[in-house]
Amino acid sequence: MDNPKKLPSVISLCSGYGGLEKGIERAIGKVAVIAYVEIEAFAVANLVDKMETGKLAPAPIWTDIKTFNARVFRGSVDILCGGYPCQPFSHAGKRKGKEDPRHLWPHIKRIIRECEPRLCFFENVEGHISMGLEEVLFDLGELGYRVEAGIFSAAEVGAPHQRKRVFIMGHSNKPGLERRNRASMQEYTDKQASGPRGSRIWLARPGQEQFDWEEPRVI
Repeated sequence: MDNPKKLPSVISLCSGYGGLEKGIERAIGKVAVIAYVEIEAFAVANLVDKMETGKLAPAPIWTDIKTFNARVFRGSVDILCGGYPCQPFSHAGKRKGKEDPRHLWPHIKRIIRECEPRLCFFENVEGHISMGLEEVLFDLGELGYRVEAGIFSAAEVGAPHQRKRVFIMGHSNKPGLERRNRASMQEYTDKQASGPRGSRIWLARPGQEQFDWEEPRVI
C-alpha cells in the first residue's frame, strides 16, 4: 500500500471491524494501515465495504495469520496491533490455553520477529492475566521490547458498562527501530492534541457530542 503522506504505518492482526486502529488514531492521529489480517468472512466483507465506500483507505487483507509473511514489510512497520482470540484464556470458555486451536500468540510472535515493528499494541480479556499473559510479556522482552500492560474498562472512557480488557504495549529497545519515524509520530501526536486556535484539547469522549473541528467517526 502507498503511504504518500508518511503517516505512521500499521499492520492490523485479527482486525475485526478495525476498532483497535480507530483507537490508535484517537490517541495519536491519522495512521496508514498497510495490511489487515482477518479470517472471519463477515469481518472481511465489512472491511472491504468500508474501503469501497471510502470510509477506510484501501489495503490488502490476508485471511490466515498462520501463513502471513511479514518479512516483506520489514523496516516499514511503525505499529503492529491486534486483539488476538480470547477463547483460550477467557473465563467464559474452557480455558484450554495452548491446547486451544485458536491460540495464535506463537504466530504473532513470529510476525513480530519477521517485520520488527517499532511498537506492538495488543488487547485481550481480563482472564489473560492468569493464563498466557506471562508468556506474551516474556516473549516480547526476549524480542527486544520494553513492555507495559494494564487492565482498563470501557467505563473509564464513558461507556455505561465495565468490559474490562488487558492492553499490552511493547516499545522496541533496538536503537534503529526506536528512532524510526519518531519525529513523524510526535508531529501527529501534537496535532491530535491541538484543538481550535492551537488550544490543547483531546477529542470528545464516547457518548459526548463531537467538536466541530473533529473528523466524523467511523464505527
